Amino acid sequence: MKMHPLCQGNHLDLRSGASRRDFLYVGMLGGLGLSLPEMLRLQAASVMPDVETFKPIADSVIHIYLPGGMAQHESWDPKPFASPDYRGPYTPIKTSIPGEYVGEKFQNIAKIMNKLTVIRSMTHGEAAHERGTHNMFTGYRPSPALVYPSMGSIVSHEYGPRKNLPPYVCIPNMPTNFAGTGYLSSSFSPFSLGADPAAANFRVQDLDLPAGVDEKKFNSRRSILEAVNDHFAKKEKADNLKAMDTFYDRAYSLISSKAARDAFDINAEPAAVRDEYGRNEAGQRMLMARRLVQSGVRFVTLSYGGWDMHTGIAGGMRSLMPAFDQAYSTLIRDLERTGLLKSTLVMVSSEFGRTPKINKDAGRDHWPKVFSVTLAGGGVKAGQVFGASDATATEPERDPIGPEDLATTIYHALGIVADKELMAPGNRPIEIVDGGNVRKELLG
Repeated sequence: MKMHPLCQGNHLDLRSGASRRDFLYVGMLGGLGLSLPEMLRLQAASVMPDVETFKPIADSVIHIYLPGGMAQHESWDPKPFASPDYRGPYTPIKTSIPGEYVGEKFQNIAKIMNKLTVIRSMTHGEAAHERGTHNMFTGYRPSPALVYPSMGSIVSHEYGPRKNLPPYVCIPNMPTNFAGTGYLSSSFSPFSLGADPAAANFRVQDLDLPAGVDEKKFNSRRSILEAVNDHFAKKEKADNLKAMDTFYDRAYSLISSKAARDAFDINAEPAAVRDEYGRNEAGQRMLMARRLVQSGVRFVTLSYGGWDMHTGIAGGMRSLMPAFDQAYSTLIRDLERTGLLKSTLVMVSSEFGRTPKINKDAGRDHWPKVFSVTLAGGGVKAGQVFGASDATATEPERDPIGPEDLATTIYHALGIVADKELMAPGNRPIEIVDGGNVRKELLG
């Protein structure tokens, strides 16, 4: 990977053999090898253009990504009247929207359907995982010439941090390269937790002091760093060194901030709330997402499970669905009772769906022609099923929506103009999304 010029030359030849970064190392960001102060330094070095804005209807986004391609038949778009080889192994159940069904394993989600918008007519033409994932994270078809920024990185670029917290966070790690910055500066990369909130010894990598370093030693290292900075500033009189000092100061402020520590401290949640979400990956990741948006993070992406079920889909769904059903339904209820649902847009997506017909291995294969995405909160119209697939969920029958429309609509909810042009390498102006439309039918 070619590094940003400002990332080069971090290691200065001090007599002790230590580098400037050795005085404060706060973890690796998004798998990109950036320490937190480097990210802050890069972000300020980037040109932050004026933004044409309009009143947003959402303050933050929780994107729940289900990697591998979740089957629409067993989840959001069951076909209760189809033959068993299409309907699949489970019996659809009724929901709180009259006349609408979901998969049998969505026992709790069925009860909160009146709070959601389910899009049953998502469509694109990419049947490979990587290409479908690029579509859904960026709103763009893949290009051999350019990787486009993810929605989270665009939000980070347009709005920056709030309340001294990273604007974009991934739980537990960046789930795909397409969740990153694309052609934008790596300063807009997500901040990754680096560990699973469901782990008994969970600690956030970038907010922990190194082993054996207490607050006294922490402050001592800061004093040493200031002395080193002063030495180099006097010797080299370099503006970049002075700027770099500012970012190390901001990093110190973040990792010593009680508000930041509290945001990531899932153990501060009452035991009953943690139990309500579920003491598992799905439950604790979604609970952490709620804590982060409540504290000021603008965009959270969390991943859960592996949904690439070419074989044995009945067993695969039986393994993954109950935890997701419990966690997601609890998240929506929790956001509502804490007053956050109106300002937090929650999206559940996958890179594509699965084949209409069960295959010879009792599974389903890749199918991008039609699949489902679910939205809630953040200005989204509640209690609707939008669009429709045909009788076997083979293709859209009504109101197809592509990734560019979905991304444009989400940006609109956040107050971002999707056809605004950003600068790609070679000073090429590139629209945030090309050709997307705001689907106002999805919004309340």
